[in-house]
Amino acid sequence: MTRASHLPVYETRYGLQLDEFLLARALEHDAPTLLLQMACDWLRGEHIVRPAVDALARRVASARDAARAETYHRLRPLLSPPRPRQLDGLLDVDPDLGITRLTWLRRGATAATPEVLKAEIDKLEFLRGHGADTLDLSRLPAGRRRLLAEIGRRSTNQALQRADVDRRHPVLLATLAETYVEVLDELVQLLDQALAGAESRARHELSQRLVDRAKAEADRARLLDEILDVLADPSVADAAAGRLVRQRVGMPRLVAARRPAGEREQRDHGHFDLLAARYKYLRTFTPAVIASLPLTGNTASPAVRSLLDAVAVLRELNTAGRSMVPDDAATAEATSFVPARWRDYLDATRGQGRGAAYRHYWELAVLYGVQAGLRSGDLWVPGSRRYTDPAALLLPVERWAVQRDDFCTLTGADANPHRQLDRLDGELHSAIASLEAVLADPSAEGLARLGDDGDLIVSPLAAEQVPAAADELAAACATRLPRVQLPALLIEVDQMTGFSQEFTHAGGAQPRNPDLRRNLYAALITYACNLGYAGMADASGISEDQLAWTSQWYLRQDTLRAANTRLVNAHHANPLAALWGGGTLSSSDGQRFPQRGRSLTARALSRYFLDEGTTTYTHVSDQHSTYGTKVIPTTWREAVAVLDEIFGNPTDLPLGEHTVDTAGQTLATFAIFHLAGLQFSPRIRDIGRLQLYRLGAASTWRARYPHAGPLLGQPIQTQLIAEHWNDMLRLVGSMKFGHTTASLLIAKLHASSRQSSLARALHEYGRLIRTIYVCRYVADEELRRRVRRQLNKGESLHALRRDLFFAHQGHVRRRHLDDQIDQALCLTLVTNACVLWTTTYLADALDALRMEGHDVDDEIAAHLTPRSTTTSTSTARIPSISTPNYAAKDTGQGLSNKRCFWPDTLGVARRGRCRDDRDTQWCA
Repeated sequence: MTRASHLPVYETRYGLQLDEFLLARALEHDAPTLLLQMACDWLRGEHIVRPAVDALARRVASARDAARAETYHRLRPLLSPPRPRQLDGLLDVDPDLGITRLTWLRRGATAATPEVLKAEIDKLEFLRGHGADTLDLSRLPAGRRRLLAEIGRRSTNQALQRADVDRRHPVLLATLAETYVEVLDELVQLLDQALAGAESRARHELSQRLVDRAKAEADRARLLDEILDVLADPSVADAAAGRLVRQRVGMPRLVAARRPAGEREQRDHGHFDLLAARYKYLRTFTPAVIASLPLTGNTASPAVRSLLDAVAVLRELNTAGRSMVPDDAATAEATSFVPARWRDYLDATRGQGRGAAYRHYWELAVLYGVQAGLRSGDLWVPGSRRYTDPAALLLPVERWAVQRDDFCTLTGADANPHRQLDRLDGELHSAIASLEAVLADPSAEGLARLGDDGDLIVSPLAAEQVPAAADELAAACATRLPRVQLPALLIEVDQMTGFSQEFTHAGGAQPRNPDLRRNLYAALITYACNLGYAGMADASGISEDQLAWTSQWYLRQDTLRAANTRLVNAHHANPLAALWGGGTLSSSDGQRFPQRGRSLTARALSRYFLDEGTTTYTHVSDQHSTYGTKVIPTTWREAVAVLDEIFGNPTDLPLGEHTVDTAGQTLATFAIFHLAGLQFSPRIRDIGRLQLYRLGAASTWRARYPHAGPLLGQPIQTQLIAEHWNDMLRLVGSMKFGHTTASLLIAKLHASSRQSSLARALHEYGRLIRTIYVCRYVADEELRRRVRRQLNKGESLHALRRDLFFAHQGHVRRRHLDDQIDQALCLTLVTNACVLWTTTYLADALDALRMEGHDVDDEIAAHLTPRSTTTSTSTARIPSISTPNYAAKDTGQGLSNKRCFWPDTLGVARRGRCRDDRDTQWCA
C-alpha cells in the first residue's frame, strides 16, 4: 500500500483512535514534544506511515485543548457555589496578611518555633474551611493532578488571574489539595522537631549537670577517704569517732557533700525532670497541634490503644481546661505506653498525691509517645503522605501474589525460605573456610590474626603504591587539556549529550525565548556555584528576573535528574571510563555543607559546623560519575538514604555492588540488599569486634574450623525468618518495584522502639548476611582494596563539589528542602559535566600519545582520574564568568570549531578550543 493510499485509511479508520490515544496521554503529560513522540510511537505500533509533522502537531494541539476541557468537565461537580468565589479569593490580597492567601499557603516553614507551628495550624484550618481535606480529584489521572499542582505552585498571582476560568479553577483545586497534604506533613514534622529540640536541650543540660556531679563525686570520694582514715584507726574510740570526724573534716564539708534525698531518687539522673522544666514552653503549641492532628494507629497493639486513649483524654482535658488526669487514665494498663525509664516519675508523684506534677509527667509521656509512634508507623495521620499507614507503603497482597514470581526471578531469591537458608549455609561454610585459611596461616597476619583472648584482629592494609609511569602519564595528559571556563564547558558538554533538551517548561508551554538555552546555562551555574541571582546577573549581564523565571519553570527535580542521566549515560559509553570500572560498583557518602539562615533540614553538629548545616548524600559509580543525589538532615543515619537512588536508578549503569562507610550500614540494609539481588560491601570501623552468627550447633563449627569456628557466637533464629519470609520479600519488592521509597520504610523500621516481628526477622536475616560478608572481607585482600578505592573515588568528587560550590563561603542559603534539592542536583549536574568533559579530553590525549608512538598501557591509564586533571585545568573555581559563549546555539556558535594545536615541552599536539584571541595564531 502506498503512502497516498495510507492517508485516507489513517483519517477514516485511525484518526479517531489516535485522537482518543492523544487525549488520554495529554491528561497525563502536557508537553507537546512528548505527545508528538508518543503519537509517532503509536503510529509505528499500528504500522501506519506517519503523516506530515504539521498534521500531527495540529492533532497534538487539539488533544491538549481537549484535555484542558476534559479536565474542567471532570472537576465541574466540585465547582458548585460558593467554591468558585472562594478559589478566586485566594488570589486577592488579604488586608491582614498583606499578601494573597495563595502566596501565604505556598510559603513553607523554616523553623520549629511556637509561632511557626501556630501559623501552620492556621493554614490547616483555612484549608479545611475551603474543603481541601475532602477534595476528591481521583477523576483525574495522577499525572494531571501533579501537573496542575505544579503550575499552581510556580505561577504568579497575576498569571492565574489572567487565566481563563476553565484553566484557573482546576489549577487552584489541585493546588489546594496538594497544599493540604504538604501542610499536614509539615505540621507533623514541626511537632517532631520541636519535641526533639526540647529533649535535646534537656539532654545537653543533663550532660553539663553530670559533669558537675562527677566533680562533686570526686570531692565526696576524697572526703570518704578522710572519714575512713578516722574510722579505721584502732586507736580512736567508738564514742570519739564522730566528734573527731567533725573536727578533722568540718561540718561545712560534710553538709556540702550530703546528696539531697530528691536527687538520690532519680534513676535517669534527672533527665525527665529537666524535660518537665520545659513543660510550660511546650504547652504554648502542643494543645493546638494535638487538637488539629487526626491520629489513628495499629489498635491491635495494647500499647498503641492505650496511647490513643491517652491522646483522647488529653484533648478533653485541654478543651475543658481541667488539670487533673482522671483516675481511669492513670492505671497501669492505661499508661502502658509510658517508657520504663519514666514510669518511676509517674508512680512517685501519683503515690504522693501530687496531681499537678503527675499531669506534667503524664502529658509529656503522651506527647513523646505520639512522636515515637509517628516515627515508627505505630501511629499515622489520615490524609498525610509521609505519615500514612505503613500498610499502604507495601504492595497490596493481591498484586504481590501476581508479582512475587517475577521478583524472585529478578533478584535470585528463593520463594522457599528453607531452600534459601540451605544455600546461605553453604555460603557461610565457604566464607568461614576462607577465614580459617587466613587465621591458620602465620604468613597471613598482614590480613588478620587471633588475639591472645581469641578475638579477631583485622590488620590494616598498606597503602597502594601508584606506579611512577602513571604519574608521568597523568602529567603528560594534563598538559594536553585546554583550559576552559565553566560556561564554555557546559556548552560543549551540551553539544555532546543534548542534556539541555531535558529542561522542559513545568506547565508544558513551548519555549519561545531565543535566549532560553543561554539562560539555562546561567541558572545552572548560579545554583551549582552558589552565586545567587544578583551575583550571576553582575557577572553575565542577564537580569535577575530572567534567571529567577528560568529557574522557577525549568530547574526542578524531574528535569535535573533526567539531564544528569544523560550525562551519566554518555560518560558510561566512553571507552576510557571502562578502564576505571564497568559501572557495576558504586558507593555513597554524605557531604556536609553549613547552612545560612534557619531551615527545617538543617541540624547542629559541632564536628562539622559552628552553627547548623545540611548533608548532601551522593551515589558515585566506579567510573567517577554521580548518579544519585539526596539532601538529608545531618543527624540522619545515612543508612536510611542508601537504597533510594539504587532502586530508582534510571541510568545505563549495570549496578550490582554497593559500598558505604560505617554510618551507611545496618543489619536491615544488609538484608534488603541481599534480598534485592545486590551485593552490599561496606567498610566497617572495628569490623573485627562485630558479633558473628552461625547456623546450627556451635560444636560443629568449632570442630570443623578450629580457628574461625569459635568466632561464631549466637545462632540465627531460622524459624523467625521462615515465618516472615513472604513478608520480607514483599517489603523489598515494594521498594524494588517503586511502590514506595526505600528511605520511608527503612526509617520506620529503625525508629520503632518496640520492633515488630517482621523487623526482627529482617534483622536476623541481616545478621546472617553480614556474618558471611565479614568473613569474606577479612580474608580477601582484593575485596578490601576494591572497597577502599571506590570510597576514595567518592571522596575525590566531594573535593570537586566543594571547589565548585565556592560562593558565599560554601554556605547553603536556600532554606526549603525542595530548593535545597534543586541546588544539590544542579551541583551534581555541573560536577558530572566536568567529569565527562575531562574524560573526553583525556581519551583524546591518550589517543594522541599513541599516535605519537608512545606505549600507553591500559593498566597504567586506569590510574588516571578526571578529578585530578579537572583541578589542573582550573575548571572548578570560576573567579568571573564571561558572557560571549552564552550566545551559543545548536549550531555551535560561540565556540570555535577549529582545532587548536598548543605546543608543549614534549612537542605533542593537543586538541582544544580557542580560549581567546591570543590563541588564534595556533589555529589551523
